[in-house]
Amino acid sequence: MATNITWHPSLTHAERSLLRRQKGFTIWFTGLSASGKSTIATALEQHLLQLSFSAYRLDGDNIRFGLNKDLGFSPQDREENIRRIAEVALLFADSCSVAITSFISPYRKDRDLARELHEQRGLGFVEVYVQISVEDAERRDPKGLYGKARRGEIKEFTGVSAPYEEPEGAEVVIKSAETGVEDAVKQIVRELEGRGLLTREKQDGGLEER
Repeated sequence: MATNITWHPSLTHAERSLLRRQKGFTIWFTGLSASGKSTIATALEQHLLQLSFSAYRLDGDNIRFGLNKDLGFSPQDREENIRRIAEVALLFADSCSVAITSFISPYRKDRDLARELHEQRGLGFVEVYVQISVEDAERRDPKGLYGKARRGEIKEFTGVSAPYEEPEGAEVVIKSAETGVEDAVKQIVRELEGRGLLTREKQDGGLEER
């Protein structure tokens, strides 16, 4: 890190939350390719926006067209990919928006780092594990990626030639092969409500439910 830089303070998070009348936090989706992460994340984003919450989805594929287009899929590049996204999600959450990230994020230590960054700033972090077996994911596989990985056309493919470390303490576990998108969204929303993350800040400093 450069040494000739200075952190410039702004509004406190509490002040910003009061003005925007919502809490900022991150919902971190993780799971194998073809588990349904992006589909559920998109539906959740739409649901929150319809409830008038500011929310924005950061998608693993989409980010690689811009911010992370210089990264490949080596273990080192995967680590940097998640580090950058964790920092971006942190900024969204600090701005009192709901950051929804949808990344395979295969390494437990990288997901733990994302959580730690949020906890250090007093910001909410909800890990959503979209659980599916490699066999079920491969049967779905709308992009045909597993087949290419099996044929050796794609290197370092999670679940085939690269590892996936399952979360040990995810707040939400969605059994993707058994759960529809609407029910998955309901499951996540129940968790958010139970944690008091979908309350509205009143101008007098009180809280009101959504």
